Amino acid sequence: MKLTPIRAISLSVLVALVVFGLKFLAYRLTGSVALYSDALESVINVAAALAAFAAIRVSGRPPDANHPYGHSKAEYFSAVLEGVLIVLAAIAILNEAGHKLTQPAVPGQLGVGVLISLAATGLNAALGVLLLRNGHQQRSPALIADGHHVFADVYTSLGVLLGIGLAWLTGWWILDPLLAFLVALNILWVGWRLTRDSVGGLMDEGVSKKELKAIEDILASTLKRLATDKVLEIHDLRTRRAGPNTFVEFHLVVPGSMPVEDAHRICDQLEEALQAQVEGLQIVIHVEPEWKAKHKGFVVRLP
Repeated sequence: MKLTPIRAISLSVLVALVVFGLKFLAYRLTGSVALYSDALESVINVAAALAAFAAIRVSGRPPDANHPYGHSKAEYFSAVLEGVLIVLAAIAILNEAGHKLTQPAVPGQLGVGVLISLAATGLNAALGVLLLRNGHQQRSPALIADGHHVFADVYTSLGVLLGIGLAWLTGWWILDPLLAFLVALNILWVGWRLTRDSVGGLMDEGVSKKELKAIEDILASTLKRLATDKVLEIHDLRTRRAGPNTFVEFHLVVPGSMPVEDAHRICDQLEEALQAQVEGLQIVIHVEPEWKAKHKGFVVRLP
């Protein structure tokens, strides 16, 4: 199901509230610290979904006088916040597990609690698939981050339920707080990855080597297809990300005697070729005369 980013994140908020309610009910029925850690992570899901909702609303605004390049970077702020919230949740889980480690207790109404938690996990898994699919289709960092967070919650829940099953089979109820420790460590890892990736976006991190190579190949093949001997060199290719947009700029070296109209036509053809194959590109081309050629660090140089 394809949804707009705002509809997808609105659904995420609704599902996060339902899942939290189910998991908290499972914890209250059983008293399991592992289920408590699972429920606490769902609180973070709610807060993160709300932050992503606000960020997507802001990022969808058109460019204005104060933000001529648009507001797309707002999504990275929600992803950073999500990473911080995940870390705080892990600390809270470690604290609760530490108390129960010295006095492990047998959970009550375990069967009902596990069934409720399973239902919540299934709902979360369906949401995670929807968020990741729409996030990648629409190049939305906020949706992708929220999708990964939801799937981290799914894996955590499955691990918790498996551990509770082992504790029930063996009678070793100390596994309950030990599982909570493992959940907390997993949450810390997810929080670190989300924060690292989002800070990279805020710091104008360039595209991956694979994406950069694709852009270079498009430029080279387009110039060969045009069969023009007027372009001498392309150099200083730079890229950066801003939410769903990728900004590309480079210098195009042509003979100094070339008419402006001809140089502009070549720029248009290069832009059309790039935008036809790479989604979300914003391109700036700086035209230079032949004496500006660097003969090093270039993307493509034609004889």
